[in-house]
Amino acid sequence: MAPWDSRQYLKYEDHRLRPAIDLIARIEASPAEVWDLGCGTGTITAMLAERWPMATVHGLDSSPQMLERAPSVVGIDWVAGDIATWTAASPVDLLFSNAALQWLDDHAVLFPRIVASVASGGVIAVQMPRNHGAPSHTLLAETARSPRWSARVAHLIRPAPVAEPTFYYDLLRPLLDSIDLWETEYQQVLTGTDPVAEWTKGTAALPFLEALADDAGDFMADYAARLRDAYPPRPDGTTLFGFKRLFVVGRKK
Repeated sequence: MAPWDSRQYLKYEDHRLRPAIDLIARIEASPAEVWDLGCGTGTITAMLAERWPMATVHGLDSSPQMLERAPSVVGIDWVAGDIATWTAASPVDLLFSNAALQWLDDHAVLFPRIVASVASGGVIAVQMPRNHGAPSHTLLAETARSPRWSARVAHLIRPAPVAEPTFYYDLLRPLLDSIDLWETEYQQVLTGTDPVAEWTKGTAALPFLEALADDAGDFMADYAARLRDAYPPRPDGTTLFGFKRLFVVGRKK
């Protein structure tokens, strides 16, 4: 995967923070130990530390570029590591992950594995983008499959990484004493030229841009042109970008 550009990712920080805040608001717990898997620049990890000031809070991320931007907050342990291989040394009271697990495959194996690190009575709280059927993502794949680019990047197209809500309910219900599952489609009001392309430039488009190197700009121009009909500017000059996200909060048996 391409190195994260923290400045590009944080360009839409307000929109990216809102789902995390909505997720935190639904957590009922008094944890002594909290792990934030895929903590990125640590902004949300700091919120967790503020919400539970008596807890020991760990932020895990595989990107040095992101961790370099992590704030210095007393009580937070920043850990460089991969969610795919992470296992807690001891059972965790709150396992939190915001917009990270969609980057990993085989959720049928991943979710039971990370739930195994949660203490009995502990909570798992996860938010994942589930916008892969929207034009923002289907047109990215269409661009990658086009004659100009297919030989170089078509192999990078992934199947939709986040399944239907019923998949996670059926997978996790035997492991959890209770489960709260919901979806929200945020109508994100964006400004500027080709703002949806600018959004995905910091996330979904990254693997393609890394593979294309010096030709990344031409690829983005091709992709942005395809997006304009799907996301036209409103009369006031803004662009509405509907973005669906899946939330799961569960308490372990």
